[in-house]
Amino acid sequence: MDEIAVEVRLVEAELARQVGSQVALVAQIGKHTLEAGGKRLRPAFVSLSAKATGLPYDPDRAILLGACMEMIHMATLIHDDVIDHAATRRGRATASSIFGNTGSILTGDVLLAKAMSILAQDGDLNIIRCVSDAVVEMAEGEVRELELRGCFDLSEEEHLKVLRMKTAAFIEACCQVGGLVAGASPQQLSALRVYGDHVGLAFQIIDDLLDYRGSSDRTGKPVATDFREGCATLPLIYLSSSLSEAELEVARSGFGNGVADSELAWLIECMGSRGAFERAEGTAVRLLSEAVSALSVLPSSDARGLLESVTQFILRRES
Repeated sequence: MDEIAVEVRLVEAELARQVGSQVALVAQIGKHTLEAGGKRLRPAFVSLSAKATGLPYDPDRAILLGACMEMIHMATLIHDDVIDHAATRRGRATASSIFGNTGSILTGDVLLAKAMSILAQDGDLNIIRCVSDAVVEMAEGEVRELELRGCFDLSEEEHLKVLRMKTAAFIEACCQVGGLVAGASPQQLSALRVYGDHVGLAFQIIDDLLDYRGSSDRTGKPVATDFREGCATLPLIYLSSSLSEAELEVARSGFGNGVADSELAWLIECMGSRGAFERAEGTAVRLLSEAVSALSVLPSSDARGLLESVTQFILRRES
């Protein structure tokens, strides 16, 4: 991650320039969101994917397009916080809680528009198509998740489909953009797509695990937010098959419906003792292993090694 930090610092400087605005409120909300931090994995994926092809490329172009991808991500976070009525993110007050919903939504729109402007200025039609398709899929994934809110008996297949749409598709696009910047071969692009898809799925699965067993101090949000809001994720999906009819009735009654803290504590204990956490983590481990295997078509290099190392960071992260 120290090596990736070199790429992140360059993106950070570009982001600081991009979020500036002649409109004071846009500049304030953009700065607040930027200063909230983040792992900046998405722009790192752009640069590392370009490097990992072993082909010559323009690093400044990769940094600018990486900033573009991060701005899209920032915009979605701002909008998500409004939708979820979130007071904090990463332990800090959200933009909407400070500046209001309307200003936050509109500023998110500005960030999206600026990202589209970067793509237009770059002018590569393949990259424009890749990013625009991913943004459509991500947005539709968020709507699909909303449609499924309150569905306790969600299948693993349907859940993973939503994760692929709302998270994995965009990380896949980041890796593909990096490959396109370097003029990667079709075989290399296919490998980067598989890597991005699997890493994106695993990232969200680990995020869903942290929702139940992570520390609120580290995650910056209450424990079991997904259950409280009626969103079924892998830990709950895997646990359901081991619950008795009476236990299922208790779980269903509190799902998205003002669950008591004592019931949540019982549910989380069951997830640990009955193997739901272990099984969900096992799914993430399998996906990350397949992601690393996909990279075998790329030349051996430090950049490829860093992409492989990212999978371990994702598995071990605590926030």
